[in-house]
Formats: sequence, structure tokens, C-alpha cells
Amino acid sequence: MPVFSKGKPVRFEVQSADALSDVTEKMNSERDTVNETLFTLLMTLTGRSSAIKPGPYDIRAGESPYRVMQKLSNGIFAVESVTIIEGWTFHQMRKAIDAHPALKHETAGLTDAELMKKLGIEHTHGEGLFYPDTYQFKQDGSDLRIYEQAHKILLKKLDTLWESRDPSLPYQSSYEALIMASIIEKETGHSKDRAMIAGVFINRLKKGMRLQTDPTVIYGMGERYDGKIHKADLLRDTPYNTYTRKGLPPTPIALPGKAALDAAFNPAQTDALYFVAKGDGTSVFSNNLDDHNKAVEQYILKK
Repeated sequence: MPVFSKGKPVRFEVQSADALSDVTEKMNSERDTVNETLFTLLMTLTGRSSAIKPGPYDIRAGESPYRVMQKLSNGIFAVESVTIIEGWTFHQMRKAIDAHPALKHETAGLTDAELMKKLGIEHTHGEGLFYPDTYQFKQDGSDLRIYEQAHKILLKKLDTLWESRDPSLPYQSSYEALIMASIIEKETGHSKDRAMIAGVFINRLKKGMRLQTDPTVIYGMGERYDGKIHKADLLRDTPYNTYTRKGLPPTPIALPGKAALDAAFNPAQTDALYFVAKGDGTSVFSNNLDDHNKAVEQYILKK
């Protein structure tokens, strides 16, 4: 029979000096979680009354007294989590980590460059260098550990893809492939279009054409971006303006996820050189400028 059937988890902290009676009292401090007499008997008869591990615990709806006993005696501590979203910028990642109430904030006052140095990362710009995922940690765990895990996972995935890459891809380093993946991540969330968009960008790089991708322009605008790109923005030169400069921008522009990384290393085999968003999350691809202009007229100018 479960300790309780619904409601929020009961959170409590066991100290090293706590007796079993102290533990059961803490378990029942918020609500009647367990029958103290029966739970004490269970712990005693199974020989686990003196095996309780100090640390943070939670008891969730639907768990049995036996499961609670297992947690206490095996040190199955309560965990918190923080989720880093694909396509976020590094600034957004830092903001989410800084705001998490269960983390120990050791990096909040550091500049990006100082954080990179503390992590032992050679780049001073953190964009793209952390893998978006959900990371678990114990209460008051160091935020530095989240960055370490996210960077380590990103490097592992990137190294695996780099080792098995097609040598004809126009990347001089895995970092350039990461830059491409970040652009793909920001260009589309439609799974079927990622490889095609990668194919277009690869074709343009090989031909020496400018990438002409809006997300890089937006990134280069920074706080000047007001939700719209104006003609002046396309003409204003920045290191990230792929309308005024050939090749890839100097750094990633976001945190790419697995699908975008896969697309960057496995682009579609296509002759397409252009694409335009249709407005429904998908894109239409063209092999020549005439067809592209027709698509622009159909999906952009007639809106």
C-alpha cells in the first residue's frame, strides 16, 4: 500500500546524527506520510534501522513503505534537474542555470571568458560548446558541474561525428561543423528539412557563395534585434552577417542538438542552392535563382 496516493513529493534531509525516530518525524513533518510504528518495525526487522544514509530525500506519491526503506538504506537521494533547450544561446543557458534555486551558484559572477577559463576550455566564447539536455543534480550541487557535464557530452558527440565524417565536407575543423550545426538548429525545427538545409549550405560553401542566412544576422545584431530584420540590417557588416561576408561566422550562434549535429555531418545530396520558409515550419528548395525568386514571391511577398 502506498504511503500516499497523490500530491507533491515530501522533501526532507537526513543528518548523520539522526536516529530512526528523527527520520520518521521529518518524514511526517509536512503530512502523515508513514505510520511511525509500522515503519520503524519494518526497518528494524529488515536490519536497516542503522543503515540510513545521510542526505536529501523525497517521497513521491504511489511509493510503498518498502521503497522508502530502500531509498534510506541505499542512499537514493532526491535529485533536482535543469533543462537546457536546443537552440538556446549560451546567454539563455547561463540565465536558466543562474536562476535555478537548487543549485550552488559558483559561476554567477563570472564573465563568459572567466567561466571558459575555469572550465579549461580554450575558447573565450561559450556559444555552442554545451550540449542541450536535462541534467540532474543533488540539492545544492555546483552549477559548475552542469557546465562540465554539458561540455563533456558535446565534445564526445562532436568527436564521434568528426572521426566518421565524409572527407569531402568543407569543414577545416570540428568547430566549423559545430558552427554549421548551430545555424541549422536556428533555421528550422522541422526534422525532414534539416538535412536539406545542410545540403544547401554545403553547396554554397563549396561554390564560394555567401550563406545569406538570417539567424546569423540576428545573432550579430544582439540587443538591436526587435523581432524584424530590416534592409539596413542586411547591409550593416558584422562578423556574423553572412549576407556581407563569405564562409561561416566566427562562432556558433546557438546550442545545437543531436538532430542539427547529425544534419551538419550528414547533409542531403542535393543540387539545391536556395530555400525559403513556407510559413508552416517547412521550406521549399530551389536549384536556381529563378525558381527561388518564384518561391519568394509565392511564400513571402504575397503575405
